[in-house]
Amino acid sequence: MPKLSFHGADRGVTGSCHLIECGAHRVLIDCGFYQGGDEPDQGNARPFGFDPATIDFVLLTHAHLDHCGRLPLLVRRGFHGEMITTDASRELARLVMLDAANLQEEEARSESRSAGRQGAEPTVPLYSVLDAVNTVGYFGRTAAYDEPMEVCPGVEATFLDAGHILGSASILLQLTESERRVRVLFSGDLGNAGQPLLRMPAKPPAADAVVMETTYGDRLHKPIQASVEELYAAISDTFSRGGNVVIPTFALERAQAILYFLREGLKRNRLPRTMQVFLDSPMAISATEIFRHHPECYDKATAALFQAGNDPLSFSGLHLARETADSKALNGIAAGAVIMAGSGMCTGGRVQHHLKHNLWRSESSVVFVGYAAQHTLARQIIDGAKRVQILGEDIPVRAHVHTINGFSAHADQAELLAWHRQTDAGRTFLVHGEERTMRQFASLLKKTGVEMPVLHQQFDL
Repeated sequence: MPKLSFHGADRGVTGSCHLIECGAHRVLIDCGFYQGGDEPDQGNARPFGFDPATIDFVLLTHAHLDHCGRLPLLVRRGFHGEMITTDASRELARLVMLDAANLQEEEARSESRSAGRQGAEPTVPLYSVLDAVNTVGYFGRTAAYDEPMEVCPGVEATFLDAGHILGSASILLQLTESERRVRVLFSGDLGNAGQPLLRMPAKPPAADAVVMETTYGDRLHKPIQASVEELYAAISDTFSRGGNVVIPTFALERAQAILYFLREGLKRNRLPRTMQVFLDSPMAISATEIFRHHPECYDKATAALFQAGNDPLSFSGLHLARETADSKALNGIAAGAVIMAGSGMCTGGRVQHHLKHNLWRSESSVVFVGYAAQHTLARQIIDGAKRVQILGEDIPVRAHVHTINGFSAHADQAELLAWHRQTDAGRTFLVHGEERTMRQFASLLKKTGVEMPVLHQQFDL
């Protein structure tokens, strides 16, 4: 009998990792990083709950860090099988894993210098850049949307467009063991139908069991146009006060969506022509370039723009800050700048420096356009903290803080419910959401067979 076990994003929002056992084969769906929390690094370093050397295949739903970030650690601890994903996800995952490895090495060097002064042992990164490079070599076959693929005897996979980020997929597995056949559908992260650039999530097929994300299972998003107008108003008001706008930005999807809407705002004269936009994220810059390589993921309107030679992600006044020196130079700009920098949850990266220089200024604004997990710096600011710690300094929060959730790349409660209804699933496993949110969403399903797995829990299918 096929088995399903859960090894991440269980009553939590990050670290997605689910294991299918069918016959003699073991197939992992995602292997993501834990982000936020009191001690996320310890969570990432702990045992997986299975032996990586026994995993035959990894099927990757998409390239966000919380879905692919522990793949290099999986390889480092003994995995030697095949990783399968879409073409766009492969490119983006390489970018994300290398960025994560670089950050870990930098943090380890910094902590080791401090430890050395105190006579302690040097800090070792969870994995290295070399580990990330080696991991890329384990990507084998490429999945195409809607085309069934025999992963191995007894396991057939079909990748379906999830509309979440470039290359994202839900994955339908048809499992056959002895006389038992079962269809298991992994939602991955489902997209918000109102977003630009990418197609809407594909209609899900019928399945016996569904493993489903619940990130926004307790709320509805603002209509996208209302959110766009709120963004324009925040920028205009900030410029009139003589300040800057800092937008903590997720490099994949969110950065591209905001660039699109800023371009539209300039085109419609909703934003001042003098506006200077700085994309201060090497990763977001590279992701934007990758976006241009994958027309198979565009919606019709975006495809038409590209075909007409109108790049929807570029405009006058946009500056790309790849180098550290370019990023530091932005600290000298007092007013009139929109600074988009990672990370989206403010847990690291260049945005912390921009917050340090702008958060204490009442004329500036910080605009959050994405999800902020508990215990992250972004969540502290959103929840109304008067002072926060940034790069070892105590910074007062005087800037105007805007939270605009209509830009979310995640489906909201209504979209999740509509998607689930179409699966006609007899069993539902809720993952990738805060426990309170899961319980509220579960109460709306009005079906038996709803589970909220805990870490390492296993079920027969």
